[in-house]
Amino acid sequence: MTVQEFATNNGLEIVTQGDVSRTISGCYIGDLLSLAMSRVEEGQLWITIQGNVNIAAVAALTEPAAILLAEGRRADEETLLRASQQGITILYSDKTAYELACLLYEQSR
Repeated sequence: MTVQEFATNNGLEIVTQGDVSRTISGCYIGDLLSLAMSRVEEGQLWITIQGNVNIAAVAALTEPAAILLAEGRRADEETLLRASQQGITILYSDKTAYELACLLYEQSR
């Protein structure tokens, strides 16, 4: 499933748009940026509640399919600008990380 398909199917807001045709290969859920840096794999959906500029830096290193901010969290303007400049897709959802991971699992089968 692509980032665009997952976003459309689940009412996610695409806030910054990188390559939304990328296929999602799984997900990583985590908020500790130093851990995410070593655990997020290329092509995964990174689900987090962190919205500061450092998520763009981690995504630039790890190349997830997209960053999904859960639980109604929002990124600050600097983060959105940096993500846009680097072609990183950021999505918003009011759902919990657990709910989002379950949706991804169910829809990927």
